[in-house]
Amino acid sequence: MDAKELIARRVALELRHNTLVNLGIGLPTMVSNYVPSGITVHFQSENGIIGFGAAPPEGMEAADLTDAGGRFVSALPGAVAFDSAMSFALIRGGHLDMTVLGGLQVDERGWLANWMVPGKMVPGMGGAMDLVSGARRVIAAMIHTQKGVAKIVPELTLPATAARPVTLVVTDMAVLMPTPEGLVLRERAPGVTVAEIIAATAARLIVPGEVPEMTLGAPTVPGAPGVAVPI
Repeated sequence: MDAKELIARRVALELRHNTLVNLGIGLPTMVSNYVPSGITVHFQSENGIIGFGAAPPEGMEAADLTDAGGRFVSALPGAVAFDSAMSFALIRGGHLDMTVLGGLQVDERGWLANWMVPGKMVPGMGGAMDLVSGARRVIAAMIHTQKGVAKIVPELTLPATAARPVTLVVTDMAVLMPTPEGLVLRERAPGVTVAEIIAATAARLIVPGEVPEMTLGAPTVPGAPGVAVPI
């Protein structure tokens, strides 16, 4: 599997039954393809939908049915659509149980940077500031390095998305948990050693005596109990 699939499959194991979950643009949207069997998840997209599921089969796409990044999604029975005002009322009102966002950097405090400079051909703020501030749990899903440059850093060099640490960081190499003492290495990706993770990380890591290999979620089978359903 590729790096993005690995990350999405691991993040999916953080989903909890009967929760409202926002998936950010890009890699995070893949999480909807790996909902664990036997749980119900209500996926929300900031462009105004609750109750979307995995991407539809090729040829079954509906032009007006997309997530915030323009990716085609399926609408499950009972799904609801609404305007941006309602969508951000849910986000800013603290009604999201969890959000999954991509990241450009995470520092030793657990602070996330996932936007750059307005007016440039680079990622903009979008709704990330509201999501990091408003969701109960925030998971950063990101590639560990970019062209050999570490993205887990001692201190952000890009603008912070919000003055709040994320709950968990999941990369293609490791699972990291921000704590008041620093970033704790909780899990390592299959086939990756602790030494390789440390070498690819600019930030200081707290490494426990034993670091287990991460477990990965399985693809969701349409119609199975794990398929996301709307509220």
